[in-house]
Amino acid sequence: MTLNNYQTSIKMLVLGLLMLFGSVTTGYSRQADTSLADIEFTEIKPDSGTKDSVTATVVTKAKDSAAAPVADADKALLKKEEKQSLTGIFIAGFIGGLAALLMPCIFPMLPLTVSFFTKGSQTKGKAVSRAMFYGFSIIVIYVVLGLLVTVLFGADALNSLSTNGIFNFLFFILLLIFAISFLGAFEITLPSSWVNKMDANSDKGGLAGLFFMAGTLALVSFSCTGPIIGTLLVQAATSGALLGPAIGMFGFSFALAIPFALFAMFPSWLSALPKSGGWLNSVKVVLGFLELALAMKFLSNVDLAYHWNWFDREVFLVLWIVIFGLMGIYLLGKLKFSHDSPVNFISVPRLLIAIIVLSFTVYMIPGLWGAPLRSVSAFLPPQATQDFDLYTATLTGNSSGPAEKHKEGPHKYADIFHAPLNLNVFFDYEEGMAYAKEVNKPVMIDFTGHACVNCRKMEANVWPDKSVFSKLNNDYVIIQLYVDDKTELAEKEKFKSKFSGKAINTIGNKWSDFQAARFNSNSQPFYVLLGHDGQLLSPPTGANYNAEEYLEFLNNGLKTFHK
Repeated sequence: MTLNNYQTSIKMLVLGLLMLFGSVTTGYSRQADTSLADIEFTEIKPDSGTKDSVTATVVTKAKDSAAAPVADADKALLKKEEKQSLTGIFIAGFIGGLAALLMPCIFPMLPLTVSFFTKGSQTKGKAVSRAMFYGFSIIVIYVVLGLLVTVLFGADALNSLSTNGIFNFLFFILLLIFAISFLGAFEITLPSSWVNKMDANSDKGGLAGLFFMAGTLALVSFSCTGPIIGTLLVQAATSGALLGPAIGMFGFSFALAIPFALFAMFPSWLSALPKSGGWLNSVKVVLGFLELALAMKFLSNVDLAYHWNWFDREVFLVLWIVIFGLMGIYLLGKLKFSHDSPVNFISVPRLLIAIIVLSFTVYMIPGLWGAPLRSVSAFLPPQATQDFDLYTATLTGNSSGPAEKHKEGPHKYADIFHAPLNLNVFFDYEEGMAYAKEVNKPVMIDFTGHACVNCRKMEANVWPDKSVFSKLNNDYVIIQLYVDDKTELAEKEKFKSKFSGKAINTIGNKWSDFQAARFNSNSQPFYVLLGHDGQLLSPPTGANYNAEEYLEFLNNGLKTFHK
């Protein structure tokens, strides 16, 4: 393998990081603990002389619970989504581990470490076994780190992190620091005393010495791997999956440990490695740009949850266009940082990657005028936050939207929430159900959230489908309930949940409690089809990016309703 060919594969790996950046993170949907007891929920009806209420009355284990089919369907759905989420977390961790191998703190250590195994062992078999144990030690160290995150925060806390404004803002600051570090402003290092103590223990020899050698590698390389590990742990923690951090660290350490075992088995491969040089720092800087872009998503979550209205869709897009544009210019050698080596010429692989990055930059520009940008729609703020939107107007056939056709006057909470695609959306359960009875139409409840990337992807990729849009616009009354909104309820609307025993003080608390109590679920998006009498029309579903299958889900609900 020639040097150029090897560098080609390295740079294509960086490209893969860029292309998988959206798909892997999008797979992180928040999961919930569905180990709730079998319960029946009875709802107070208007005809009983009281106001229709979303507060469920909990009855212990009934003989025939009307909610049981919903719970069973939802548990199966959540189990499938959790499996997909953990798979995505593992893949993200594995990609992060491959990226870490190309960091200036780790790559030069590969030949040195492997040479230690081959020269310090009398036989090749012993060298391989020692290298395997070394790799296993790396995996153990990082997996324990992932488990510590779960133990320290707990399962419930991990699930709530993705909707907590303060944590999202702290994550934004954290990723911003990581990005600045990768761009070369400073290095994040651990205390030298830790490194020295670990290194002294590695001289003991035997298996214990190999384990401490792995620990030394983890500490010494922290300035390069720290930002990658931190980003991975943030994403895994906010996925809500209990084992997310441990699975992420397993994927990361597995990718990191593979080369040591392989090179110990085949030492001649060491000669094919390119020499350390400026290209290592280039990989680091490109990852810094990606960290910076990812940080914007966490800031957007905070802005949406608290209705600051500072970070609308076009502002987000402008920042991404500039970030990826500068990345493309950097790859062309026209932008340099303090640790960069002179770029005397541009290699063909580097040019191809620059073309792809700059093409992606140009692809995002029409989004400033409302283009849906479906490949990155999961990361963007809702389309309705766009000030100048040509796309939605052409989709609905008019600029004012169909809501005015159905009901005079604004809906409750319409001043703080935005209806996707100008659909006639209600944001309050009672108001939406009353209107459904008035027009004799079925209801689709959309449990959603500001920080829900899969919700945005559904609204941008599936709902605009001509047939799906027609069903939603003409045949259903849509009620969107935001489970992570931080707007305070009016004093008279605050209450203590009979389901969880917690104080319900915000809009998000109210609808999250309603979803858990009524439908035994806390995942988003979660679509529920009801008759205007509150009866379930079909089993609920989560995100489904196949428009035909989603349309079938809507049609099944209509058939049941008309029966």
